Amino acid sequence: MSSNVVPMTEELAPGKPGKNFVRVPLPMDAAPELVIDTSGDDERMWMQLSDNVWIRPLMLNVVQGSWVNILKAKAGGIVSRHRHPAMVTGYTLDGAWGYLEHDWVATKGTFIFEPAGETHTLVVDPKVGHMTTLFHNMGPLLYVDENGKQTGYEDVFTRIEKFRAYYRQNGLGEGFIEQLIR
Repeated sequence: MSSNVVPMTEELAPGKPGKNFVRVPLPMDAAPELVIDTSGDDERMWMQLSDNVWIRPLMLNVVQGSWVNILKAKAGGIVSRHRHPAMVTGYTLDGAWGYLEHDWVATKGTFIFEPAGETHTLVVDPKVGHMTTLFHNMGPLLYVDENGKQTGYEDVFTRIEKFRAYYRQNGLGEGFIEQLIR
């Protein structure tokens, strides 16, 4: 066993610092960690993006311009054609989906890496009828037409404003989003 690997014991169980372990405080200027349990989510946390498509923010990074969210969709759900000027990663939690512009289908357990410049239209696989995917967007989405001409955009700041307004409307309060901003 490597010298930096310690076998798990009751003493080492998460949330129970043992006698040989001390919690070291974060550096003074560090952002606090963010731990979110989405298993009992209130449906109001999910903002509708389009017909049959909802988004649940997990973290909005205003320093780096990135965000992490869970996207879920039912059959017929589409995320309009867009380009990523920065990389995106995704991990399929449930269901199946793909891009109209590609010949692969992501199913439960599929990890995807999208390089900067990738342009696509997300659709749910009609044979499965739903999808839930965790995405980490490292930068904005540029909405484009069929010729690749930009027609709009979303970035971390426009997302924050949309979530703030949505949470204000649905009773969670516009301040709800603040806990997710780093």
